[in-house]
Amino acid sequence: MKNSYYFISDIHFGLLEHEKEVARELVFIEFLNSIKDSAKELYILGDLFDYWFEYKKVIQKGYFRTFTALNDLVKNGTKVHYIIGNHDFMHRDFFEKEIGVSLYQAEIEKEIDGKKFYLAHGDGLVKNDFGYLILKKIFRNKFAQNLYSLIHPNLGIKLAQGTSKTSRDYTGNKDYGEGDGLLEFAKQKFEIGFDFVILGHTHQERIEEIDNKIYANLGTWLKKPNYGIYKDGKFELKDWK
Repeated sequence: MKNSYYFISDIHFGLLEHEKEVARELVFIEFLNSIKDSAKELYILGDLFDYWFEYKKVIQKGYFRTFTALNDLVKNGTKVHYIIGNHDFMHRDFFEKEIGVSLYQAEIEKEIDGKKFYLAHGDGLVKNDFGYLILKKIFRNKFAQNLYSLIHPNLGIKLAQGTSKTSRDYTGNKDYGEGDGLLEFAKQKFEIGFDFVILGHTHQERIEEIDNKIYANLGTWLKKPNYGIYKDGKFELKDWK
């Protein structure tokens, strides 16, 4: 019976050498296959890949197994949603047309079983992230993206890979002080009626309950495979394997 909602974030495929990436991908596919019969919906809250730049006629190689597993999930009746993350430099229509995954440029506000969910990657919401906000406007600018797409894919993807590493190192090593600001952001959402705020981006797994409302950060699969699950009115963070 499909009665569960799953949430994952920050897988960052494409980071390691080929053999390790294949091993990580097989673990991810095992996870997708394991939820086929229970997942009503799957939410990917950004950065499935360590870098993604999609040309009109070219996509980066190496992950057809992941694409196939996601498509199998969709064909089996699970709705799959993908919120753009800060490592998703450029998406066109591949995920929607070829895989059947719904793509979102911004947050999702969703009601599930009478509860209000706020779902986002989390980039641009943390404290002292003004430099990133400027870069985000550049990276998401359609004119800049179209200019970048004129670069040959071999060079374009290599440049994207380098930029991605810089961004990931910045996120992973950033000192947010006493807090990254996401819990405070979640509290603001609670005040206007949301029951659950689910984010990623900071790579810091966390769950907090405040007045029967839940803030969760999904962490990253770079540390350990994990996921969030909502079922029968209860949200949990769980490890996979």
